[in-house]
Amino acid sequence: MSKMFVDQDVIRDLATLLNETDLSEIEVQNGERKIRVARNIQAAATVVSAPAAQQVVAAEITPAVAAGPAPDKEHPGAITSPMVGTVYTAPDPESSDFIKVGDKVSVGQTLLIIEAMKVMNQIPATKSGTVTKILVESAQPVEYGDVLAIIE
Repeated sequence: MSKMFVDQDVIRDLATLLNETDLSEIEVQNGERKIRVARNIQAAATVVSAPAAQQVVAAEITPAVAAGPAPDKEHPGAITSPMVGTVYTAPDPESSDFIKVGDKVSVGQTLLIIEAMKVMNQIPATKSGTVTKILVESAQPVEYGDVLAIIE
């Protein structure tokens, strides 16, 4: 079995790009070789070679964070992230937040924006009620299913 060559400079460049853009993963492909670098709370970056389906741990990008209880994941008013991306609480840096705790919202009202692949996706309220918790901060990376806010 031959050894797989891993270009560590490419991995470092991709990891730097992840940090600069607040993306949670990036994948590049050149012919049959595919490199995917991802980050999340519990995982390290990985490099995958498509033909051989081998995995090599490249480098840990984010430090491990102490795990706590899943915040309000089962709450009936939980607004969860429909995608991986970066959450923004306002339409632009100079504007006030879309919502704050105590605000009354109606179905379809924009609560937050999630940027994914340079596209700004509005996250609407799925029910009417009062915002009782906002569990994210602006420019924070989020994963699919993360609880963003609670509406009661």
